[in-house]
Amino acid sequence: MSSAPRQMRLGLFLLSTGHHIAGWRHPGAQADAPVSIRHYAEMARLAEAARFDMLFLADNNCVTQTDWPAVRRTSRTNIFEPIALLSALSMVTERIGLVATGSTTYAEPYHTARSFGTLDHLSGGRAGWNIVTTSNANEAWNFGRDSHLAHADRYRRAAEFVEVTKGLWDSFADDAFERDAESGVYFDAAKLDVLNHRGEDFAVRGPLNLARPPQGHPVLVQAGGSEAGRDLAARLAEVIFSVSQTLPEAQAFYADIKARLTAAGRDAEAVKVLPGFFPVVGRTRTEAEDQMAELQKLLHPDVGLSLLSFLTGGFDFSKFDVDGPLPALPDTDVGKARLKVIADLAKRENLTIRQLYERIAVSRGHHMIVGSYSEVADRMQEWFEGRGADGFNVMPPTFPAGFRAFTELVVPELQRRGLFRTEYSGTTLREHLGLARPERLSRGTTALPEA
Repeated sequence: MSSAPRQMRLGLFLLSTGHHIAGWRHPGAQADAPVSIRHYAEMARLAEAARFDMLFLADNNCVTQTDWPAVRRTSRTNIFEPIALLSALSMVTERIGLVATGSTTYAEPYHTARSFGTLDHLSGGRAGWNIVTTSNANEAWNFGRDSHLAHADRYRRAAEFVEVTKGLWDSFADDAFERDAESGVYFDAAKLDVLNHRGEDFAVRGPLNLARPPQGHPVLVQAGGSEAGRDLAARLAEVIFSVSQTLPEAQAFYADIKARLTAAGRDAEAVKVLPGFFPVVGRTRTEAEDQMAELQKLLHPDVGLSLLSFLTGGFDFSKFDVDGPLPALPDTDVGKARLKVIADLAKRENLTIRQLYERIAVSRGHHMIVGSYSEVADRMQEWFEGRGADGFNVMPPTFPAGFRAFTELVVPELQRRGLFRTEYSGTTLREHLGLARPERLSRGTTALPEA
């Protein structure tokens, strides 16, 4: 066992103009950031200079909301395809991990294995796959379906999808490609497996037409917090992106996940739990509060109500007084964990609908702090040492200013306290996170006889 002190893992949740939904309106924002490769490259290099473990990109296969009066006021209808974007960023960075969201409901395992495997090769072993079952029912309309799959069906499909994808990454042994010009043999046929998978949701012959990725498998990230999501994480995930409002909530989730990992026969310490963390940072608390107040003035009520409706499964708030209490929310088949976080927040702090959407428009249910850099570092240290987190997926309110404040003020404070690295010690995302490279498993049959 290593005697090195435990250190935080940090991801940058890179969301175009920032995580405050009205951040694109801020005077210091770059309004065209969603489609500016120069913007993304600048943020990626800044995160790498701060020694972050990884960049994290969310994704949707649709315009997220169809409330046009509201959605026309946001910058989140205009996003690059994440694998293409991260492939470009792999060329302007050297160490930082590159994690993209990929749906198991609206994709196929072969395409997923090929695209993430390619990203791992292009980046020299820095790729990660954020496995989502897709909470947005609107995506169904873009894939020839009239309705979204039920929650249980999406998670059943996801489990098989991931196993097929891993099997495809293992098509070739690490040393299969001999490239022997003298003999004319490019690869050893005895070191190739054909998957020949036939299951409930997928029939995939294989093999993948790509050498095994440098990391063996790209790092598997998972972000579901429901019972089904936690079960999937315990079986497959290596990094878990969680949603918690309070330290007790975070500790309960952390303990539950680690217990499930142990029960599944996995090393609990090898799986990293990273809650979303929305920091508004100033040199003083007053400076941070002023920044937050300025952002909140930019939030249009249409946008706040629309986002709250979307995150609660399409609940119609128009019948209720916006300055009244949150009504009882029905159970929904979409975003179960997020819905509970939102309802618990409103109840715990006795928030009106308006106050709730003002909070949600900022952090979408993730933990928020507005304070000085030392207060932000204190909060992170409290959660980390209190076993509520192994690190954080940082969600700056704005780019570049909000993230630059975090790297210039908070990161040096965490380093001064010995909580975060000052230099990278490895080159791959697995090495940054302290994750083992998976052994290749033979899941099929040798495709070709030896010559």
